[in-house]
Amino acid sequence: MSVVGDGTERGDVGADEPGWEVDPDDESGAAVVATVGRQIKAWREAAGMRAGELGALMGYGEDLIYKVEGGHRIPRPEFMDGADVALGAEGKLAAMKADIAEVRYPKKIRELAKLEAAAVELLTYSNSSIEGLLQTPEYARALFAMRQPAYPQEEIERAVAARMARQAIFERSPAPTLGFVLEELVLRRPLGGKMVLRGQLEHLLVVGGLRNVTVQVMPMDREEHAGIDGGIQLLKFKDGTAVGRSDGAFGGRPVSDPQQIRILECRTSMVRAQALNPWESRAFIEQVLGET
Repeated sequence: MSVVGDGTERGDVGADEPGWEVDPDDESGAAVVATVGRQIKAWREAAGMRAGELGALMGYGEDLIYKVEGGHRIPRPEFMDGADVALGAEGKLAAMKADIAEVRYPKKIRELAKLEAAAVELLTYSNSSIEGLLQTPEYARALFAMRQPAYPQEEIERAVAARMARQAIFERSPAPTLGFVLEELVLRRPLGGKMVLRGQLEHLLVVGGLRNVTVQVMPMDREEHAGIDGGIQLLKFKDGTAVGRSDGAFGGRPVSDPQQIRILECRTSMVRAQALNPWESRAFIEQVLGET
């Protein structure tokens, strides 16, 4: 019995690891997965094939086939390709990979990615780790691996993929204005090991060099700190509206009321003013990199 790329064991028992189950609270995602599952089942029955026969042909267990067809399991792209070939769908099942591409990621990540995709300006202050949009895969993987209770490896990889997908914001045209403030401490803490940190610092220098991106560092020697209550995220949109969130304000929940947004804008402006400017910050990151 061998383990394949989607975390399922090929063989008669059809066991599989967690990480690709459908979130029952994700109604829109569950609907997409259920539709895809029904299509696979329809093609299988039209081919006069039993679930166990399809599984054997594809190299999966019967149980996994039933889970996918019943909308309880999110099929991987390679599963859709295999089903397409096995059932002679001539690309019709494989084409549904696009339908399930987004729902592979948790609902809250999809919603955040949609907001980020629509934002014309994004400002964040991070005080416990490097902001997710700036993370390398290695750094993100190290962070998820530290979560307790421990994540299964499949769930870690799923979370890393979702975080990396959000970074498509750097490729948007027209480019949004992106501003990040990071605590000095997160630049020095070797989460994942020194080599992971070095790669992360090098990545910050690359991203910080983009014309629409500013990366600032909040030094530990500051006697005044407007972000002492926790991280802040503020997204502004083309129509003049905005959405924000702060660990230390409004219970940490997302807000869009203009008065609440002004409070977050004030805090964000103060944090940026108290931090090193972008040029000083770049030199500081280069210094930390040299010391790592």
